[in-house]
Amino acid sequence: MDEKDLEILKLVQSDARLTAEALGIEIGLSPPAVQKRLKKLRETGVIEREIAVLSSVKLGRGMTVIVQVMLERESRRHLDDFKRRMRTAPAVQQCYYATGEADFILVVIVQDIAEYEEFTQEYFFDESNVSRFTSSIVMDRVKVSLDII
Repeated sequence: MDEKDLEILKLVQSDARLTAEALGIEIGLSPPAVQKRLKKLRETGVIEREIAVLSSVKLGRGMTVIVQVMLERESRRHLDDFKRRMRTAPAVQQCYYATGEADFILVVIVQDIAEYEEFTQEYFFDESNVSRFTSSIVMDRVKVSLDII
């Protein structure tokens, strides 16, 4: 990976719909050269996915909750079970297995507090391995980004 690849990545991380022509003009490469670099960046996994970022508010899911989850037991089987459940939970936007007091940190997107209560009933209270959890309701999205460079 060289400086031109980094320039391409910096541009596409904020707008994946930029054409090879537009990228080429911006960084001084021909569209075929840009396409070749993009193909390599995708094949090597540097570009993992190209997604649409949706507005949770406009889709009626305007409440974001940051949740710290502490497990009772941390055997490989218990960790894998919890990870699997979080991967399939529609309300969980992000899930991190972390160091520190909490075993997992979640970003949960719900419509309202009633939906969050339903979520906690299903995924925490009905789960014998969750010893406790703490919730912080987001009051303002100060910065939301997936940018790396």
